[in-house]
Amino acid sequence: MTSEWVGAVPCPPGPRRFSDWFTGPVTRVDPADPAPVPEPLSESESEPAGARPDRGRVLRTEILLVLAVSVGASAVYAALSLLRRLLAPIPLSQSQATLNGSYAPGQPWLDLAFQLAGIAFGVVPALLALHLLTRDGLPPRAIGVDARRPGGDLARGALLATLVGGPGLLLYLGAYRLGVSATIVPSALPDVWWRIPVLVLSAAMNATLEEVVIVGYLLTRLRQVGWDARWAVLASAALRGSYHLYQGAGAFFGNAVMGLLFGWFFLRTRRVMPLVVAHTLLDVAAFVGYTALAGRVAWLP
Repeated sequence: MTSEWVGAVPCPPGPRRFSDWFTGPVTRVDPADPAPVPEPLSESESEPAGARPDRGRVLRTEILLVLAVSVGASAVYAALSLLRRLLAPIPLSQSQATLNGSYAPGQPWLDLAFQLAGIAFGVVPALLALHLLTRDGLPPRAIGVDARRPGGDLARGALLATLVGGPGLLLYLGAYRLGVSATIVPSALPDVWWRIPVLVLSAAMNATLEEVVIVGYLLTRLRQVGWDARWAVLASAALRGSYHLYQGAGAFFGNAVMGLLFGWFFLRTRRVMPLVVAHTLLDVAAFVGYTALAGRVAWLP
C-alpha cells in the first residue's frame, strides 16, 4: 500500500502539469541499463497478415485471463462481499473483515500447513505474469523485479511506507467512525510460535502478487496494446481499490489513490521492487502491529 515517487527522475526546466507525468513513451531511467523497454505493438512486414493471429487480441485475452486467476477474481468476490455486508441487518462498521484467519482451529500443525500452502499458491499468479512477459522478451529485470539495487530499493521502500502508513491508518479510522468501513481484523491467528513468521510471509506474498500483477505486468501490457498511460494508471488504481471493497468504501478510495501513486512511480522508474518492499513493510506493520496492540489501546477498533 504505497507508492514510490521520491527521487525518481529529475524534472526538466519549466513548469509541468500533473498530466504531463503520464504522457509520452515509456522510457528507461538508467540509460546504461540493458533491460528492454516495452514498445507499442507493430505489425511484422515479413509475414503475411492472414498467417498470424491478431497480436493485440491475444494480449488483451491474456490480460483478462491473468486478472481472472488473481486480483480480478478477488475484486468480484470483494464487491459481492460488500453487498452482503450492506444487506445484512447490522451496520457495516459492526461487521468484521478478517485478513489472516485460522484454517484449522485447535490443530496448529495442520493450520500451519494450510497457511504455508495458501502463501505458496498465492504468489503463483505473479510468477505466471513474469513468465508471460519473459516469453515475449521482457525478463523480470525489465520491470524492475531483480536484486540489482537492494540498497536503493530498501531505502525508497522504507521511506514510502513511512509516508503512506500514517495517512492510511487515519483514513481507516475516519471511515470506521463514519460507518463506511468494516472493522478490519488484520490477524486472527492463534497464539502459537509460527504466528509472526506466517504474518510476515503473508505480507510479502500480498506485496509480490499485487505489485507484480497490477503494476508491473498490467501497466506494461496495457501500454503494449495501445492504452494511454493515464488511462492505464487509472485502470490499475481502480482495480487495486476494487479488491479491497469488502472492507468498505474507505478502503476502496484509499487504495485507489495509492494505486495512482504506484502507477506514476512505475512509469517514471520502471522498478517494481521498491513497491514490493514498501507494501511488505506496510502489511507487516498492520498485521504484527494489530497482534501487539489489539485490546491494549482504546483507539483501535
